[in-house]
Amino acid sequence: MSILRSKYYDHPDGEDAFGKIVATNKYALTAGLAWSTLDVLTLSKPQGYLPTIGRFAYNTGPLMGMATAFTLTTLAATNARGKDDKINYLIGGFAAGGVFGAWKRNHVAGLCAGLFLGIAGVLKKMSIEQGWEFFPKPLKHQYGGVNIASNDYTITAERPRNWTTEEKKEQA
Repeated sequence: MSILRSKYYDHPDGEDAFGKIVATNKYALTAGLAWSTLDVLTLSKPQGYLPTIGRFAYNTGPLMGMATAFTLTTLAATNARGKDDKINYLIGGFAAGGVFGAWKRNHVAGLCAGLFLGIAGVLKKMSIEQGWEFFPKPLKHQYGGVNIASNDYTITAERPRNWTTEEKKEQA
């Protein structure tokens, strides 16, 4: 399997630490690069290449650290406790919140982020256990498009157009 195609739930919790770290850091890297681009273009507006790279590192590095802290702490809690349950995700969320608090140099922000991320982790674990989706895919509507004449916008569908053949049979 390719490293870039690894997903968090390819293996049970407590196994494949490297694959799980890669899976969570893909999302952290994407979010970090998006936020860094927004920061560089609109908020901080650094002058030169090195300050711009520094802003990207300042924003992306801690997000990847939070993802790694969550993954490794959840893995360690699963192996240490011997259980695969929601408490491990709560502990992992607080570990990620601790990294956030250290990044912002504010322990209250870290505690609040840990609580938020812990609850989000518990909800994600519940969605996996119970079979519902945390972020469901949006429904695709059939309205509009290039050939709008083929869409049926009525309440009931039109009857088939073979009624004329039976009418001809009755006349004959």
